[in-house]
Amino acid sequence: MTSLPKLGLYVHWPYCARICPYCDFNVVKVPGAKNRDGEEPAELATAIVADLEAQRRLTGPRELASIFFGGGTPSLMNPAWAAEIIAAARRLWTPATDLEVTLEANPTDAEAARFAAFAQAGVNRLSLGLQSLDDAALSFLGRNHDAATAVRAARAAARAFPRLSIDLIYARPGQTPAAWADELRAALDLGAEHLSPYQLTIEAGTAFDRAVGRGLFTPPDADTGAALFDTTQQVLEAAGFEAYEVSNHARGAAARSRHNLIYWQGQDYVGVGPGAHGRITLNGARHATYAARKPADYISRVVEAGFGLVERETLSPREAAQERLLSGLRITEGVARDQVAALDLPPDRIAGLVALGLLADDPERLRATPAGRLVLDRLTVELVS
Repeated sequence: MTSLPKLGLYVHWPYCARICPYCDFNVVKVPGAKNRDGEEPAELATAIVADLEAQRRLTGPRELASIFFGGGTPSLMNPAWAAEIIAAARRLWTPATDLEVTLEANPTDAEAARFAAFAQAGVNRLSLGLQSLDDAALSFLGRNHDAATAVRAARAAARAFPRLSIDLIYARPGQTPAAWADELRAALDLGAEHLSPYQLTIEAGTAFDRAVGRGLFTPPDADTGAALFDTTQQVLEAAGFEAYEVSNHARGAAARSRHNLIYWQGQDYVGVGPGAHGRITLNGARHATYAARKPADYISRVVEAGFGLVERETLSPREAAQERLLSGLRITEGVARDQVAALDLPPDRIAGLVALGLLADDPERLRATPAGRLVLDRLTVELVS
């Protein structure tokens, strides 16, 4: 085993059968069978493996703690390509004995039937984007499955994978706390040990942003959003799920997402695939990496330059500390004060936020209270402004 810092690996697979109206990720709509076995996706899988080789030369030997296939819709990938990428990562770095390999998936029947192949490829944790168990809500969210399909997929995933996480979206127009509580309880019956309920946000440039601008619907107000957030905590806590992060709840520490904790705890991770970001510590300095965004550009970059990165930026100590603060406040453990010393946060400002009940009274760490996590954006602005 190496003594160097552990490493996570993020693999971005950008293809989607449909672009959801709330999504602002780097995604590409590719119709039909081309999603799975077309020429460009096949070339992309090959380019990702080559990029891994190049980034291994950058990072040097590390222990590989996690692999995360995100997107896009990586469950549209040919499982054989996922197997090749996982095998390359395990060869290039030293895999942890409990290496976590997560794949994001959509709950269509066609993809659920492929779960066994992904499990055989080495995936041991599925993150399933149910988003809702209400047919009207799924239609509003632009999803291409109904609630019955979602239930079948979740049960199939629980059989196929050792660990299952379910994503849900709440704070939808007209949603009540009582209806949301019922939906959460129905989701809990599907066998997942990890739930990620995300409050719907209207991101600039998305279809929902344009719809709100035209007055087609109005998002819930802040008080309703807070009531729905409180309902989330109450229902999941009663079921034995700990809110270890603002939008992530796990039944016990072993069920937490190890890969996401790498982000929130400020650890290193390599990013491959179109538009993927990475954070690597080299010679004591934090480096941000950025890959070419378009699949064709990424493939060409790998072919011509040997790697997919278009930029590697050395973060200043202050920039690195600010990133550490923003991510660390999302988790219940918070962030050690000495890790954000470069921000030179005024003690009276911290004391004021403690007095308001937004930060915990902890001399060693900056930790948001439950009230602080409810207004986390405001809290971080108050700290770093």
